Parts: sequence; C-alpha cells; structure tokens
Amino acid sequence: MTNQRSPRPSEVLAEVEIGLLQRALLEWGGPARCGDEMAVALGFSGFTDLLGRSDELRALMAEDAPIPGADWARILLASEIVFISDLSGSGVDWSVTTGLTDEATVVMFRSVQRKLAPVVRAYYGRRPQ
Repeated sequence: MTNQRSPRPSEVLAEVEIGLLQRALLEWGGPARCGDEMAVALGFSGFTDLLGRSDELRALMAEDAPIPGADWARILLASEIVFISDLSGSGVDWSVTTGLTDEATVVMFRSVQRKLAPVVRAYYGRRPQ
C-alpha cells in the first residue's frame, strides 16, 4: 500500500506538534522499550530498526524534509504507543521524562491525528510498509 503524498512537516503541522513527535520518537531510546513483535506491528523490522529509523525520522522532521505517507504512519503510530502504553512505552512516566503533561499531550495528539489524516489514510487498519 503506498501513499503518493510526501509533505514536509511544516506543511501539515505546527512547530510544537513536530516537537511532540520528535520527543515521542526519542523516548524509544530512553525509558520506553518494546519487543521486536511490537516494533514490527508499528511498521519497523524490529526494535533495532525502530531505534535507528526513529533517529532518521527525527532528523527528517528537523530538516523539514518531505516524508512519505508510510513514514508519517510509522511516526504517528510509534508516538501514540510510546505515549500511552505503560507496557511497551513511557506510559505513566511520560510527563516525568518529557516534561509534557498527559492532558496537553492528548490535546496535541488529537490535533496531529486530524492534520495527518489525509497523509496516512491509506494506512488506517494496516501496518505501514
């Protein structure tokens, strides 16, 4: 499944929303840990790939480079899971490790989800590949 649209972060998200996604991806290299199975479900080949690709995706966002729909789907899904899951992600430690309250994070995530919907629509219910 492919999505032809590869928008730059600044074309779809506010700066604070881009920062949220970058910070969320950074959590995978810190307090958040998951098994290879979860990483594959998020669209990566395993946990090592999740770590490496998270660094690459954060750099693309920092450079405001075009990002393909499948990578936007990976970014969004990995960010959602790292925020909410206490088993695989940062979960209850999110506010401690990021400095962002749960309430503010939920509001930002809802905005990000709405803005990215046209870009990731092809991946609803599917693993980004």
